[in-house]
Amino acid sequence: MFENIETLQIRYDEIMHKVSQPEIASDGAAYQKLMKEANSIKPLVDTYEEYKKARNDKEEALAVLEEEKDEEMRELAKEEQAESEQRIEELSKKLKILLLPKDPNDEKDVIMEIRAGAGGDEAALFASDLYRMYIKFAESRGWRTEIIECEETGIGGMKQVNFTVSGKGAYSILKYESGVHRVQRVPVTESGGRIHTSTATVAVMPEAEEVDVEIDEKDIRIDVMRASGNGGQCVNTTDSAVRLTHYPTGIVIYSQTEKSQLQNKNKAFALLRAKLYDLKLQEKQAKEKDERLSQIGTGDRSEKIRTYNFPQGRVTDHRIGLTMYRLDDVMNGDLTEILDALITADQSKKLARLEES
Repeated sequence: MFENIETLQIRYDEIMHKVSQPEIASDGAAYQKLMKEANSIKPLVDTYEEYKKARNDKEEALAVLEEEKDEEMRELAKEEQAESEQRIEELSKKLKILLLPKDPNDEKDVIMEIRAGAGGDEAALFASDLYRMYIKFAESRGWRTEIIECEETGIGGMKQVNFTVSGKGAYSILKYESGVHRVQRVPVTESGGRIHTSTATVAVMPEAEEVDVEIDEKDIRIDVMRASGNGGQCVNTTDSAVRLTHYPTGIVIYSQTEKSQLQNKNKAFALLRAKLYDLKLQEKQAKEKDERLSQIGTGDRSEKIRTYNFPQGRVTDHRIGLTMYRLDDVMNGDLTEILDALITADQSKKLARLEES
């Protein structure tokens, strides 16, 4: 492990030397490429420096214990030794996590798709609530969001909505949200006060570049039409709506949120690329069954991952057995505790698998 880290440390020092050279500093593209590589290595280098310091502190404490006769000084050295050993253990685990293979999509922006599932109008209202939750979470992180397409109901629900989330590491965090979300509450449409259970599915797809997915023009039909629907945030009233039909997969994309036909077309193609790229990823994961089972949140999209129980103010994530009684905070976009727990559980699972192999 340490040989790999020292090699990366040498590479980091090389990069920092290069970017200080005038010919590199004046070449914007080369400078950015090197700094991006340096930033990806820096957390590991910094942690390794802390690890070496903790090792050095431990050795100094042991030296004091060997040479010192004064009992008070020996007690201080024992405390220093214990603290250093604990720090070494913590930093060793952190280094192993930093050395885990990175998901190549982690730094990408994402396209999210929310679809109302079982439950009729109540499921559509829940889908709308989830959309609002993710928008609030994105805002709290300083990320940008933009609707690509959505189908609204007359009472404020959403049968489906697709939107982009752009920001540093968006996919690395939001990828754990893919799956079936379940709500238990008394619907506004229920006159008898009975609790209903409804569902919505969430898909989180890394935004794909043209180099990630090749789309043959012969495989696409493009139709242009007037936007339709209930109005609101998802629909404009000009003849600029675009529908894409991808013959090989049967995927149909409908974009109508912009007044410009070109903008709607670009959004539709972005969503189509993401869906096709996502299909490739799912096929790859299906072939690499062991790897899929070692991950949290990247498996079967039909998996029920979370329940939102309104009468009890409870949120339960079934993958890691986490239950919180802060439903209002969560629905207002405070997902940090849940997502941090999922990331930690995922890393621990991967570490355990790595140590077994």
